[in-house]
Amino acid sequence: MGWSFRIAKVRGIDIKIHVTFFLILLLGALQWANNVPDSPLDGALFGVALMTLLFTCVTLHELGHSIAAQCFGIPVREIVLTPLGGIAMITRQPEKPLHELIIAVAGPAVNVLIAILLFLVTGATMHATILDARGSLGELFSRPSLEVMLLWLFAANISLAAFNMIPAFPLDGGRVLRAVLAMFMSFSSATTIAATIGQIAAIGLGVLGFINGNFILILIAVFIFFGAGQETAQAASRAALRARRVGDAYNRYALTLSIGDRVSRVVDYLLTSYQPDFAVMQGGEIIGIVTRRDVFNALATHSRDVYVTEIMRRDFPTVQASASLDEVASLMAERGERIVAVFNGADYLGLVSLEDLNEAFAVLAFLDKQQQLKAQQGVAPSS
Repeated sequence: MGWSFRIAKVRGIDIKIHVTFFLILLLGALQWANNVPDSPLDGALFGVALMTLLFTCVTLHELGHSIAAQCFGIPVREIVLTPLGGIAMITRQPEKPLHELIIAVAGPAVNVLIAILLFLVTGATMHATILDARGSLGELFSRPSLEVMLLWLFAANISLAAFNMIPAFPLDGGRVLRAVLAMFMSFSSATTIAATIGQIAAIGLGVLGFINGNFILILIAVFIFFGAGQETAQAASRAALRARRVGDAYNRYALTLSIGDRVSRVVDYLLTSYQPDFAVMQGGEIIGIVTRRDVFNALATHSRDVYVTEIMRRDFPTVQASASLDEVASLMAERGERIVAVFNGADYLGLVSLEDLNEAFAVLAFLDKQQQLKAQQGVAPSS
């Protein structure tokens, strides 16, 4: 995800913070500074500490999903923390509904485990603190202390687990619902049902947030609504791409480069064709790939007309022509790449990019709609 930077690496997974994450720290600081008017600085520092600990729990939640995915052989590229929570970039969809069920439950289970540990370690202290507040929890949560911090984290982890298990896609509960439905119907149909429920729930949350003036709840509702729609589109894309082979999608008439070509030759190709990526060939063997971005970087950093071998990428993913387009899309997501080289055995055939896959899906979706229209027109006269 853009506009984010890495702060840690766990089990090969980059833990990143989005630049907007600091807004939640600012919100926590302002809230607790207002709660402690006699010492606003102490209150602000306490608020920042609370938000930091909360998002440590959020990170552990996402690591629960990620480690469960890794146990099923699914790579996880990164975890990104945003003001609305964490996002685990799991590179592909689990093959079996049971696997998705376990991965979805793993995150909330971590929060429940944290809450249990907090209760076991500090249960007596929490009980005494609540009794000392004499029933006024509002007053209790206005006094920064270690006891309040632990009680607040206990409640926050319970809330995280409960909220995420709401059966509204794309929350964890929605994924659990889809996994259960997928055990009895197609993955696409299960996604459609779970996503529809998620969007209905999002509208309800949005209305509730608007009535109560809760801007954060409105943002969460918007996130759920569009996230559910995106999941539906991705499910449709996977279904369409799974039926086609990459050997049918590569450009058979693509321009190629040789080891003696310079950047100026690539510039000519970019200006006179729509092709953005080029294979560098030595005889009949591909030895590298030059992309439009590589050319622009070379023009910005080199004053001379360098050879393409100086800017080409020698490490690139390869696939066989028999692989499905869905498998290629999964490989791109797993490797964080946008282009692969297609082979038939040991023979190089051509390149396929992420843009090619998107175009293929658009064409396949159009053809599918045309077939549905023809079928409806064929049925209409007899009704």
